Amino acid sequence: MAGMEGLGRIFNVVPVCTAGGAINFRDCSAISFVITGSTAVPTLTFGKTFGGSYDSGATAACNPITRVYWSTSTTGTVAWAKATITAAATFTLGSTTGLTTATAAVFTVLASEIPDPYQYIKCTVTGSGIGAAILHDLTVQRAPASLAILGA
Repeated sequence: MAGMEGLGRIFNVVPVCTAGGAINFRDCSAISFVITGSTAVPTLTFGKTFGGSYDSGATAACNPITRVYWSTSTTGTVAWAKATITAAATFTLGSTTGLTTATAAVFTVLASEIPDPYQYIKCTVTGSGIGAAILHDLTVQRAPASLAILGA
């Protein structure tokens, strides 16, 4: 059986995106965030620039989260369910309608949903949560060692 590695061809990863750094989403079509924690509160902010610290003074008013896929398991032993929420830049696992028993969630932000010239996204998680970012549908394929540095 033949196959190809995905890193650099179809996706790039920021294993822990919730530590406060911004992610450059210039070379992808979408970013999916994977969040765990029974009381996690992921909040997105967007910036035009990143000069050593996130430029919170240049953020976009953008509410791209409308669908959240969630599960009561972080081990893949329970199927994903879908919750449709009012367009937002944040939600709460454990209390948002449809997510009251969730301990894991995945939501996707399409690059086309973010207004120009914003190219940085930051996902801050408060509560008991941690998250990862998967940048997918890469617009430029590269060997993993040649992928752009995403965090700033």
